[in-house]
Amino acid sequence: MKYTKSSNWRSEGQAPDYRFSLANERTYLSWIRTSLALLAGAVGIEHLVPEFAASNMRLLLSAILCVMAAALPLLAYIRWASNERAMRNGRELSYSVAIKVISIIIFLVAMLVIAMMWLP
Repeated sequence: MKYTKSSNWRSEGQAPDYRFSLANERTYLSWIRTSLALLAGAVGIEHLVPEFAASNMRLLLSAILCVMAAALPLLAYIRWASNERAMRNGRELSYSVAIKVISIIIFLVAMLVIAMMWLP
């Protein structure tokens, strides 16, 4: 994910086809929805199901989800801006390692939830 600061990147290159810009925006908004879902999950685990697991385990799980919820909007904006610049300048869209990292973290959180459900 390359991010270079530019004073006015909207004036770079040519305006892309609006359909691609709208698709880029929809992708950004889906990252925002994911962030809100993670935040809702964190609040729900910590406050709505106290019998789910030990307090420190719930707190750990909620903290992991909150950190992810806070990081996703930043990553989403960086990704959106990078894609927008690439489309304006006729470059390939860059690969985002964030997708792999987020997938691994969500997998680990799911395994933690499964362990918490089976452990006394």
